[in-house]
Amino acid sequence: MSDLGRVLRLDARRSALLVAVPVLSAVGTAAAGPPLLPSVAYWDNSVVALVNAVRFLGPAAAGLAAWTAVRERPLDYLRDLTARSPATGALLDLLLLSAAALASYLVVTALVVAVTLLRQEAGHPHPLGVVAGAGALVLHVAVGYLAGRVVPHRATAAVVLAVTALWAALRVPGTSWLSLLPPAGFNRIQLFTTLRGGVLAYQMLWASGLTAALVLGYVLWATRRLLLVLPLALALAATGGATLGLRDAGGTVAPAPAARVCREWPLTVCVHPALRAALPSLMNAVTPLAARLSGTPGAFTRVEQLPDWLPAGVADGVAGIHLDEDLSPGYQERAVRQIRDGLLNASACSAPGRPRGYGSLVDAWLLGEQPPAIGDARAARRFASWGDERRRVWLRRHFAGYRSCALGPADFRPAPRRVHRQPGRVGRDAHRAVPVRPREPGGPQSPLVTPSPRVTAADPRPAAVTRKP
Repeated sequence: MSDLGRVLRLDARRSALLVAVPVLSAVGTAAAGPPLLPSVAYWDNSVVALVNAVRFLGPAAAGLAAWTAVRERPLDYLRDLTARSPATGALLDLLLLSAAALASYLVVTALVVAVTLLRQEAGHPHPLGVVAGAGALVLHVAVGYLAGRVVPHRATAAVVLAVTALWAALRVPGTSWLSLLPPAGFNRIQLFTTLRGGVLAYQMLWASGLTAALVLGYVLWATRRLLLVLPLALALAATGGATLGLRDAGGTVAPAPAARVCREWPLTVCVHPALRAALPSLMNAVTPLAARLSGTPGAFTRVEQLPDWLPAGVADGVAGIHLDEDLSPGYQERAVRQIRDGLLNASACSAPGRPRGYGSLVDAWLLGEQPPAIGDARAARRFASWGDERRRVWLRRHFAGYRSCALGPADFRPAPRRVHRQPGRVGRDAHRAVPVRPREPGGPQSPLVTPSPRVTAADPRPAAVTRKP
């Protein structure tokens, strides 16, 4: 009996377990790395990257488990020599293989958490999502191992790997509720939203119930003990209830308001906490635009990042923008263009006969770009010759035309100068005041002084002044 126990202990330490941990860890790391590294440090997306990694990690674990079951099936005669149940050895193997798969999953989880913590993370961790991923992984191990026990053929491992891989690949994330069945497929979680805890709970219940049903079904087949029928029915009922819950979930995300982080000078720029690294460059990009719009109806002193489902624009001195979650290159210029586009009346500018030729000159100035070539070269040269201060004054007067895309050549012509003249006087001496003698009783009104002829350079003598008696 001691020799038999030694054989069983050596059997438990077989090389398949030593191979499973590094192989599965490498597969899980490769699957979780690409969708995680270019993203922002948002905990929801970190959990999504980890759960999506199970779509690759699960089939690999199932294939290894099936290969182990087929490879070790000839040793069953040693276990039959003991007085234990015939299902005990299989359950021990399944437990060891599940532990190896969970060890590799723990390595991948530690990597994801470390990458998230190294950056300025935002949001809150979802332990339930990590548990749901672990449950899906154990389910794959159970499917692969039990398939190898029931059908001990060399091709079983390849068939299990192919079937589980197809099950994961054919369910496109976000297209149907079937994509929520483990291993679940999630799209990236947008900022200002979060994962629904109910969906994660149903996934954990579904994977646990189906795993329990498979294990109980195998033990019932191996031992013929009818007492296992009741727990088997309960496991199947839990799986069915979780399936109905996932079908009626109504989406995987829910709105999650977040307190924005702000930079206060010279403007107030506020973004989602996960994008706080964008504040300096975003401030530098929007400040020139705010200065050029000062004094116009489109002026703003505050910039806020909005959720994607809210329209961007300028209202009441606040400019709303949208930002890429991964802060891809050029996000500052895109934010400035969003503010500029929010100044225009989309319906008026899209009307026929409203060309953007003259408005494009103003667009280029507002965006700090080179002015485009337009048909009216004189207006383009005149606008280019103005300084920033004169352009600001001009935009305040013509903002309505710019907003409705109604600018024309007349808006770029210099305003005519006005000459102030005294009413009732014409000629070159209209600026002179002529005193009037008070009216005498019964006599006509007459001037006190009669102006003499104008003095010229040829006649330097002073002009004579003639007084009437």
